[in-house]
Amino acid sequence: MIKITGLTKTYGRLTALESLDLHIASGDIFGFIGPNGAGKTTTMRVLATLLEPTAGQAWIDGLDVRRHGREVRRRVGYMPDFMGVYDDLKVFEYLEFFAAAFELPRGQRRKTVSDVLELTDLTGKSDALVDSLSRGMQQRLGLARVLVHDPKVLILDEPASGLDPRARIEIRELLKELKRMGKTIMISSHILSELEEMCDHVGIIEKGRLIFAGTMDQIHERLGLSSRLIVRVAGPPEPAAALLAGLPQVEAAKAAEGAIRITLRAGQKDDGLIARTLVMAGIDVMGLASERIRLDDAFLSLTAGAVQ
Repeated sequence: MIKITGLTKTYGRLTALESLDLHIASGDIFGFIGPNGAGKTTTMRVLATLLEPTAGQAWIDGLDVRRHGREVRRRVGYMPDFMGVYDDLKVFEYLEFFAAAFELPRGQRRKTVSDVLELTDLTGKSDALVDSLSRGMQQRLGLARVLVHDPKVLILDEPASGLDPRARIEIRELLKELKRMGKTIMISSHILSELEEMCDHVGIIEKGRLIFAGTMDQIHERLGLSSRLIVRVAGPPEPAAALLAGLPQVEAAKAAEGAIRITLRAGQKDDGLIARTLVMAGIDVMGLASERIRLDDAFLSLTAGAVQ
């Protein structure tokens, strides 16, 4: 649905984006993360046809964003990190204004506005003035605004910025519902734990360069964590660790914090031998899983800010 090749943006001697290559599949939620100034907003503005790239190409739904800007804008709903509002308008008036801007037929606008208000749980606020809404409700209104023309792609720059925990949960659940409706969503956020929970893929950008794009499982492979297991057994872990350390595919097995941390040799995978070995020795296995890492820890490990 979104394809980027060699995307570059410079401002004089400053390079904001450098040869960015990225692909986001239809129906995915893609989390775009990086420190301030890394190039996230620049990328999103190019995709939304608000910024002309210096070099490279980008397509949305097969349309070149530089050559087919009008058609791209009909397929994209872009929500910037700060959404300006018209304070003297009521909520339904605000949405009807944007429905008209997207040339929705007059007879269709009221039903469309009613539908997006219901989807974003703002029906009860339809007659309220926009500037009377809380920050969380204004963010939901921002999402309602980008949905009035039923875009295939949503590009959301920090939609949960400044929200309290309840409002963040509401936005997260709304995004999951939009995914179920078939929307492709590109979202940037500094709240990495929330991206980890709802995103199909993540991209990590630093200093204008994409340093990783893939799933959490691929992050684990990149960091070498796919070869590390945690085993929990009934009783003291030390005898089980000593037993597992003698297996040919195990490089190390150490008892720590009531569990056994296992590192497999390069190229080796657990094919069930670890559990079978313990069971045959009369040791009850309480749990066996790959070692996991949180997205914020992975971000630190994959960027220049990592402490190795």
